[in-house]
Amino acid sequence: MGGGLQGYRAWLLQHITAALLVLGFVLLGAGWVAGLPDDFAGWRATVDSAPVEIGLLLFFGALLLHAWVGLRDVVLDYVHPLAVRLVLLVLLALYLVGCYLWLLWILWR
Repeated sequence: MGGGLQGYRAWLLQHITAALLVLGFVLLGAGWVAGLPDDFAGWRATVDSAPVEIGLLLFFGALLLHAWVGLRDVVLDYVHPLAVRLVLLVLLALYLVGCYLWLLWILWR
């Protein structure tokens, strides 16, 4: 596979995740129009429903993938020493995976 397709894959992934994020914000806006809960118990009941949990996991998964592609491109474009680039990419990946694991812990505790 040619190197040119890697840039296309990143571009495509960036745009797909952006579309998912827009969809998530539209659904959130629809929730506000429909009337979201006013208290903690209401919020907890809403978030505990399976469709909302799945939606949150998809939304934040798309957000973290979007961040990965964008920040990876910045690191690859502007950080030239290979060792520094590798360390930054590993730290970024660990941070983003940690954020997703934290979300899982929040949703399922």
